[in-house]
Amino acid sequence: METLDTPVLDNHLHLDPDRGRGLDAVEDFARFGGTHLLVVNKPSWHLGVEADDPEDFREVFETTIDVVGAASGVLDGRAWPVLGVHPGLISRLVDDRGFTPDEARELMIGGIDVAAKYVAAGAALALKSGRPHYEVDDAVWDASNAVMKHAFSRGAAVGCAVQLHTEAAEDLTEIAEWAESRGLPAGRVVKHYAGGRLAGPIPSVMSDKDRLTIAAEAAEAAEAAETSESSESRAVDAPFLMETDFVDEPDRPGAVLGPKTVPRRVRWLLDEGYETAVEVAHVQTPADVYGIDTVGTLDRS
Repeated sequence: METLDTPVLDNHLHLDPDRGRGLDAVEDFARFGGTHLLVVNKPSWHLGVEADDPEDFREVFETTIDVVGAASGVLDGRAWPVLGVHPGLISRLVDDRGFTPDEARELMIGGIDVAAKYVAAGAALALKSGRPHYEVDDAVWDASNAVMKHAFSRGAAVGCAVQLHTEAAEDLTEIAEWAESRGLPAGRVVKHYAGGRLAGPIPSVMSDKDRLTIAAEAAEAAEAAETSESSESRAVDAPFLMETDFVDEPDRPGAVLGPKTVPRRVRWLLDEGYETAVEVAHVQTPADVYGIDTVGTLDRS
């Protein structure tokens, strides 16, 4: 397939080298024009790890780091690991394993601390946290928010972004304020599985055409306002990222979206005239949020 004249980053997907497609999925992504990946560790129990101690999460993190290294060998760009504790773990601990919400909170906070050590050592790019996207009781909700706030503190301490798994929303300003109050800029908080419109964190937009159209039009409008001679003040930026949340589970092939989706959608955005939006999603926003250079790390040779 013809090479795209731009880096192409999938901001959030999972790879399972033992149970899933692993590098075969990366090869699909690359063949269709994908160049860069942010690979988020799968939920720990999906990799067969039932954690009782924070150190138990290391097996999950090491598996992810190893597959990221292999993925970078496939790509014209490279991949980076994003490590943390899936917020759904709290329900597994409380409902299935007999933990109290406080006990679950402390285990998950410990897991975030372990993940942050990998970031501090340069072995991972960012942290993952969040809160359940489904109904839970107050004690579990409060414990989940405490874990997420701790992730913000650790992100601030080690100087990295935090990706969030949360409920669907168009306004998460309060969460961004929690991050800011702990020293992590709101511009380094990313809402995974986002729609095209979001207040507070940076949206990592699921790559269906309806959501992307909203985000792309906002990015194009912001750029037009900034460059217009008649503009009296600088317009608010409209940063966004693109993702598939590919889960790499053998009984759910292609779920949530398949690995070919982001490069296909980039081609579609370019065909529709959204060149600025593609630049925003695949060059500018990755640089601003994560400090990564998707152009400088691209080698077409």
